[in-house]
Amino acid sequence: MTPQKNPGNTTVADVVSAMDQAYPPHLAEDWDRVGLICGDPEAAVDRVAFALDCTDAVAQRAIDSGAQMLVVHHPLLLRGVNSVAANTPKGRVIHQLLTNGIALFAAHTNADSARPGVNDKLAELLGVHPGRPLRPIEEPLDKWGFTVPITDAPTVKAAVFAAGAGNVGEYEKACFEYPVTGQFAPTDSANPHIGRAGGGLETVEELRVEFVAPRRIREKVRRALLDVHPYEEVAYDVVDSHTGPADQGIGRVGELDTPMTLHEFTVRVAERLPQTRWGVRAAGDPGTMIRTVAVASGAGDSFLTQVAGMDVDCFVTSDLRHHPVDEHLRMGGCPVIDTAHWASEFPWCEQAADVVERETNVTTTVIDIRTDPWTVHVGGSWNERNPG
Repeated sequence: MTPQKNPGNTTVADVVSAMDQAYPPHLAEDWDRVGLICGDPEAAVDRVAFALDCTDAVAQRAIDSGAQMLVVHHPLLLRGVNSVAANTPKGRVIHQLLTNGIALFAAHTNADSARPGVNDKLAELLGVHPGRPLRPIEEPLDKWGFTVPITDAPTVKAAVFAAGAGNVGEYEKACFEYPVTGQFAPTDSANPHIGRAGGGLETVEELRVEFVAPRRIREKVRRALLDVHPYEEVAYDVVDSHTGPADQGIGRVGELDTPMTLHEFTVRVAERLPQTRWGVRAAGDPGTMIRTVAVASGAGDSFLTQVAGMDVDCFVTSDLRHHPVDEHLRMGGCPVIDTAHWASEFPWCEQAADVVERETNVTTTVIDIRTDPWTVHVGGSWNERNPG
């Protein structure tokens, strides 16, 4: 099936833009592979499907739903492949999608770190206020300054702000400006905005404008400044500045809406997360009172050392292993709750679908196929007097 071009309605690129706005790609870990995996950015889209993983069954469900795009959390091609031939497992899915005119997009660790993102959804679902990140991502900033004739200042400021400069927390178009007097003497070969070539010394009433911008968009801001500034030679400077507010990052730490014991909180987690064969288990004294909670969606045992040094009563995550948890508890670490990886992240699909519906005119559907790999669980029991 050849995807139809879209003469004016929503395209794959529009959905990508909405997702990138909500879950900025620069927040992804260095090893991650996020973004459009396959499909034509110009293809028309009126239905988008959402799932955690792109499996054969999920792809077929997307086809059956009439979707032209599938958005997933886990990148299909995260680890290197040298072939996407149709007789390989991942190639088969790619061909299945493309043959039916479906684009594939992934938002992974960028969605984990964004606010709101995967971890906010997990925290809220469990009754935990999604406060500061467990591992903040600090944004390196540039401090900019330029001079411009007073009458041209609004146009130049608008250009650099449109390029992404001047954002400070919840404030946009933030800058500091003050009047200065500039002087210059155009040479015979100059093409001055004010004065004339070889015309001698000129003095101009100008504004000095200063602002901050993320370092990652330095060239974009520079281009915007130079493209609209009236001077042939623009006087500006850029210096490295402090890191920006660290309100984004992996995990969340916050207060539980109602203090309860570890046993009670574990029951709540099991009741509120999607059910899987893996289930939910906890390590620690069941009677411990839980008030402050750290959460990290997906695999989280790499955070155990960090959590041990924090003032939290419980850590909720997934894919925990025996030895790291044993060492954590031996060192006096807080109780931990281990959930299924899929269950801790799947609720995000509804959040992402809401983002796309809000920013575009497409219809969305969440594919609820449980792609958690565990299919059999034999219930265990523990006799405190005879644990063996």
